[in-house]
This record gives sequence, structure tokens and C-alpha cells, in this order.
Amino acid sequence: MVERQLRPHGIYDERVLAAMGEVPREVFLGPRSRRFAYDDRALAIPAGQTISQPLVVAAMTQALRLRESDVALEVGTGTGYQAAVLSRLCRRVTSLELEPELAALAQANLARLGYANVAVAVADGRLGWPPSAPYPAILVACAAPEVPPALLRQLADGGRLVMPVGGPDDQVLRLLTRQGKRVTDVPLFQVRFVPLR
Repeated sequence: MVERQLRPHGIYDERVLAAMGEVPREVFLGPRSRRFAYDDRALAIPAGQTISQPLVVAAMTQALRLRESDVALEVGTGTGYQAAVLSRLCRRVTSLELEPELAALAQANLARLGYANVAVAVADGRLGWPPSAPYPAILVACAAPEVPPALLRQLADGGRLVMPVGGPDDQVLRLLTRQGKRVTDVPLFQVRFVPLR
């Protein structure tokens, strides 16, 4: 996966490549999907959600430019795969999931792997997680027509936020960076994510 899908398609951060090589994607999938774990495609998980394709997970992670001292906020835990990748690159991850079934599954998956620096909460991701704000890094793994204002408020000075923005058929992954009161917004590439609810 790392050599055939990620390096040739613009993933150059060696720490991200190492994390992608370390985290076993099959742990985050149901029995029928595990044989497709390293295909470069999104796969179905419970509650009508999906686990993103490896290239998109790697690209979003790389865009955050994580430091080991960072605390990251993730919106849309799913079964925990993206949170697991983030956990290998920063000090702590708080991950928010609206569906209790998925939050419990993610907690079990992360515990099975011993990834103790991830906290999963059942919460409305549009509101962020004020108790640990501000965040140097925020990753939103579901799409909305615009970035929720609460997430922008919880972005630290110098912080990066990566999120798919747009409607069901016209989403663009965007990287927002805060410098003081100014937020720059850079489009990265087209994507297709489940909607932020």
C-alpha cells in the first residue's frame, strides 16, 4: 500500500508513510471487508458510514503537518482508523462520533491495538470539543457545505484544519490555516465523503 498507492501519488512525509504502514487497516473493518483492507478505496462500515481510502487518509494526515507535541481533534471517528493513524503522529487525539455504535466499536479497536492516546466521545462534531480547545490540528472526516464556525473558533493560532467542503457531488478537500485573526483557505483536491450530521 505504502509503496504502490501512497508514495507515487504525492505522499512524501516519511512519518505519515510510517504510520500508514504501522496501523493495520483490517482491524477497523468487518469480516467480509477485511480481504479488501489494502485496496485503495473507501469501504462500508456500520451505521451507513464508510472508512476512507488509504490515499485520502494519508493526504489529509499529511496536510495537517502534525508535530509530536500536538493535540488533534477529529470529527467523524467511524471505526477509528483515521484516529489510529493520527495517534502515531501526535501526543493526543480527541475523536468525536455521533453514532454510539461506531464510537463503541472504535474504542474497542483502538484498545485492542493499545493506542491509549485516543479519547473517543459521542458528540455532535459540528460543535467541536471545547474542553480541550484550542487545537493545533483538526481533521473532519465528513463533508458539509461550509466549515462549522465552532470548529474555526477552536482552531489554535498557527493551527491547521482539513475538511471536505461542498455538496454530495461537488466536494473539495480544503486546508484552512489560522494566523492570528486571519484564516487562509487552500483547496487540495476533489473528494466524496459522507455528510456531516
